[in-house]
Amino acid sequence: MQTILSFLFVLGVLIFVHELGHFLVARWYRVRVLTFSLGFGPKILKLTRGGTEYCVSIVPLGGFVKMAGETTADERQGAPDEFLSKSKWIRFQVYLAGPAMNVILAVLALTVVLSNGADVPKYLSEPPVLGLLDADGVAAKAGLQAGDRILSVNGEATRTWDELVMAVLPKANRELRVEIDRGGSRSTVSVVPASVGKYEAGSLGIGPIIRPQIQEVHAGRPAQKAGFKRGDVILAMDGQRGLDRAGLISYIQKQGEKPIAVDIERDGAIQTLSVTPEGAAGASKVGLTISAAEFTRIDPSWPQAFTMSVSQNWDNTKLIGKTLKGLFTRETPVSQLMGPVGIAELSGSAAEMGWIKLLELMSLISLQLALLNLMPIPILDGGQIAIIGLESVARRDLSLRFKEYFAMAGAAVIVALMVTVLYNDIARLIR
Repeated sequence: MQTILSFLFVLGVLIFVHELGHFLVARWYRVRVLTFSLGFGPKILKLTRGGTEYCVSIVPLGGFVKMAGETTADERQGAPDEFLSKSKWIRFQVYLAGPAMNVILAVLALTVVLSNGADVPKYLSEPPVLGLLDADGVAAKAGLQAGDRILSVNGEATRTWDELVMAVLPKANRELRVEIDRGGSRSTVSVVPASVGKYEAGSLGIGPIIRPQIQEVHAGRPAQKAGFKRGDVILAMDGQRGLDRAGLISYIQKQGEKPIAVDIERDGAIQTLSVTPEGAAGASKVGLTISAAEFTRIDPSWPQAFTMSVSQNWDNTKLIGKTLKGLFTRETPVSQLMGPVGIAELSGSAAEMGWIKLLELMSLISLQLALLNLMPIPILDGGQIAIIGLESVARRDLSLRFKEYFAMAGAAVIVALMVTVLYNDIARLIR
C-alpha cells in the first residue's frame, strides 16, 4: 500500500505541476481553457468553475489541459480566446510552460533536500584511483590493478569517482575504452561493464581506497564510554587492518563481552581505544553507526542549497542527454528504461527511507519528464514546439495532412516506448 500511495503522490505532483504550467500561461494570455484533467479515461471527480472543468480521471499515467480551438480538427469560430487565434510566440510559451514547471520543481525539490544537509562520501569528489577490485570482476580480468588512476572513459575525462560512475553506469554490456595511469605510464584497455541488479547498471567491479568512519556514537553505550567520537576513522581491530564496514561489524558481533583494541585516526593522529561489547557472542554490539567510507558533512544555507541544486540538475541534464543519445546510437541498453511499475517500486523504497529521499526521487523524475517532453516527437510538447519552429522558418502554416502524418508517427513512437518500458518492468518483476 505504501508503494502505491507513494507512486500516486509522486506522479500526481509531477503531472499537476506540468499541466499547471500550461494552464497558467494559457490563462495569462486569455486563452479559454475547457478542461484541466489529472489522468485519462472515465472521470472520478469533476468540478466546473469559470468555464473550465477540473477533473481527476481513473488512469493516473498523465494529464492534459484542453484549450478552445487548440487544433485544426476542433470546431473553431475564430474567437480571440481560441488557442490558434493567438500568435506563434504565445503558443510556444504555452507549450514550453509545462516542461519549464517540471524543471522549476526539480530545482526547488532538490534545494529542500540539500538544505537538510548530508554526509557525503569523500571519495566521490576525489580522483578515481583504484583501491578495491573484485577478483572475478571485468576490470581485474582486463588487467587493471590497485593503484591505477582512471583518466578517461571513451575519451571523456573522469576527474572524480562521481564522473567515473556516471560514465559506466548506463553502459552495461557495452565495450568501453578506459585510459589509465599506472606509475606515470599511460595505457588504454578495452573493458565491457557487467550488468548488475534488476536495473542492469554497468559495473567494472572496482572501488576506491576506503576507510570506514564512525558516523554516530550512541549515547550510553560501550563505544561512548570508551571515548569514541563521530568522525573517527577505524584503522584496525585487535591488530587486524583492512577490514571493511561489514568486516568490522562481523568482528564486533563475534567477540561477545571480550575487550577489543581499536586503532583509530582522529584529527590526523593515531590512537588506540579499548571497548568491551555488550551482548552474547554472535550478537554483541558496541553502539556505533559505521559508514562504509570516509564522509564530509555538508550543511548549506538556503542560497547555497539553491546554487548546488541548479548545478546538480545541470549535471543530471547532461547525463540524461547522454543517455538519450545513447539510446539512438545503441550505446545505452533499452533494457535500462523504466516504466510506471519501476517508478512505483522506487517511490515505495524512497518513502521507506523518509520524505527527503522521496523528494530527491521526485526531483530527478521531474527533470526527466521535462526533458522527455521537450523531445521533438509529435503529441509531446517538444513536437508541437518543433512544428511552430518549422512554420516560423517557412513563414507559412504546414498542411493539415503533414500534421496528421507527423502526429501518427509520434503516436507510434510513444506506443513503442510504452511497450518497451512495460516489458522491462514485467521482466524485472519476473527476475
